[in-house]
Amino acid sequence: MKSHYQILVIGGGTGGIMTAANLLSKNKSLEIGIIEPAEWHYYQPAWTLVGAGTYDYEKSRRSMSSVMPSGADWIKDYATVFKPEDNTVETKENGAITYDFLIVSPGLVMDTSLIEGLTESLGKGVVCSNYTDPKHTWEVLKSFKGGNAVFTQPTTPIKCGGAPQKIAYLAADYIKKNGLKNKSNVVFATPGSVIFGVKEIRESLMQVISKYGIHFKPFYAPIKIDGANQIVTFKVVGTGENTCIINQDNELKETMSGESIIEMPFDMLHLAPPQTAPKFVKESPLVNDAGWLDVDKNTLQHNKFANIFGLGDVAALPTAKTGAAIRKQVPVVSDNILQLIAHSKKGNKSYNGYSSCPLVTGYGKMILAEFDYDNNFIPDPKLKQMLVFNSEKEHWRLWMLKKYGLPYLYWNKMMKGKEV
Repeated sequence: MKSHYQILVIGGGTGGIMTAANLLSKNKSLEIGIIEPAEWHYYQPAWTLVGAGTYDYEKSRRSMSSVMPSGADWIKDYATVFKPEDNTVETKENGAITYDFLIVSPGLVMDTSLIEGLTESLGKGVVCSNYTDPKHTWEVLKSFKGGNAVFTQPTTPIKCGGAPQKIAYLAADYIKKNGLKNKSNVVFATPGSVIFGVKEIRESLMQVISKYGIHFKPFYAPIKIDGANQIVTFKVVGTGENTCIINQDNELKETMSGESIIEMPFDMLHLAPPQTAPKFVKESPLVNDAGWLDVDKNTLQHNKFANIFGLGDVAALPTAKTGAAIRKQVPVVSDNILQLIAHSKKGNKSYNGYSSCPLVTGYGKMILAEFDYDNNFIPDPKLKQMLVFNSEKEHWRLWMLKKYGLPYLYWNKMMKGKEV
């Protein structure tokens, strides 16, 4: 195993693989090593559909060896310590590896300890998460016979911020189709103030919520899960017109203590676990005060160490953490590194915060939210070639894109380093 690489990549997820493949497609002579301990590479956007019983879980994964770019060395190991002043990364099994340039893209990790009782409850009984076991979500949904189906998310940043509501819409559609609507309450509870930050998308989603009769609960932050007694506890974290007022008929059977603690019983609970940067990143000199990789939001170059770049979910970027965002970040990182190698100066490409949330709103229906740092709605003009002229509205063609088009694009284009 080599102890030095021209370019060292941390992470064999979307960001690491696509960037390495893109660099090698432009210069095959580059010496690139990728540190990644996992045996499998997952296409996680499909897990929303797995959780609703409309996608095969096995099709969402491929062996890590099959996606490793030709020409890169796979270092099957764990990165443990960054020593950026020495251009060094310590590993668990292979010791110190040095580099000329470092690309940091290890993704993020679930930290169930941040919500009381979540570690003990998650994946058991009717407590489920598409983020950890989408097959279990489908089993819970299939077994649901009525009562409160509660969907929620934490106060931390999460990957694919729309995922907790997507499964809520799919569950509401499933409940309706199976004649359970009259004895069921679908609840979407979020610490946020609105259902979505982009105005055009928000207006459409509020119509979806109204159509299904979903109980929308803004300012609800989950703080405790009692899986045995099937009770979730929320803390009120904001104020406003839609603040958590328990309805007079109280069909959800909520109870309130003090001014800010609300308990809600559930017969199904789906949540996104709290998420953070991996420990070896969080405890390194590379992070900002919030514990995320400290990079410039336009160049993706580290704010302190000029030969380090970061992208993907671990990066401290004020946009949604999605694979679509990585798709636009990769060309910027690749161009900057190639220009630095050739001319000792960065390239001219700039990342504008583009991200995309394919918001599945039911079986056979989807809205596509594409936006930038300023929450401007920026739909791809190519959607017109699919005869989709208003991607902020539900459309069956967008569902087809989600189920068939995007997985093909991922495995055959992005994983090959192609800029799409």
